[in-house]
Amino acid sequence: MSSYRHAVERSDGSDFACGVVLHSAPGYPAFPVRLATEIFLRARARLPGDGPVTLWDPCCGSGYLLTVLGLLHRRSLRRVIASDVDPAPLELAAKNLALLSPEGLTARERERREQSERFAKPSYLESAAAARRLRERLEADGGALPYAVGPADVFDPRSLSAVVAGAAPDVVLTDLPYGERTHWDGAVPGQPVAGMLRSLASVLPAHAVIAVTDRSRKIPVAPVPTLERLKIGTRSAVLVRAADVLDACP
Repeated sequence: MSSYRHAVERSDGSDFACGVVLHSAPGYPAFPVRLATEIFLRARARLPGDGPVTLWDPCCGSGYLLTVLGLLHRRSLRRVIASDVDPAPLELAAKNLALLSPEGLTARERERREQSERFAKPSYLESAAAARRLRERLEADGGALPYAVGPADVFDPRSLSAVVAGAAPDVVLTDLPYGERTHWDGAVPGQPVAGMLRSLASVLPAHAVIAVTDRSRKIPVAPVPTLERLKIGTRSAVLVRAADVLDACP
């Protein structure tokens, strides 16, 4: 257990707050921005080589986590993939992932400016300025980030394989459903985390790192050996390697 190792400096994450630039809806929680960076960088550090990677969130919900990481770490990313068993949030996820291009952020800036005039709300002008800042950052870091979004049951390797076809994700990072505003769905096994890890590992390259977070003291993954664990605030995280999952849970 340890605290921040990579995201050691606090930074202003207000541009990433739900409803400012990123789209939001009731029932789809955000994720702490600094913690997202910390976990992503820990997982990336466990990979061979230091080139850009493909990142996948198989329980993506609104796509908030992927969109934030895409905007913050464009230089480290080749592609992002979003999937979820529930088709309802995928439209929202697609709207957020569309912000991973200068054109998408320009359109969002324009939308916020028009809303400011229509509703006489200065806060929308602040949102427009945030969209401009994010666009400038994205352009400086390499421009539009390719993405894919689609339905897939995290317990069904066949549907997972279809959504990542040809992409070979290097890092999986997902926040588990925890029963307050989100919940497991699909063909849920008796031990959801173990079942999810097996399904994911079966469609990933051996070197891939799976990072799982949850609002709990400790995420059970035995008998899979862990690369590392951390707990910060209300969330715990565990990192495992796809090859180790398959070895431990054939």
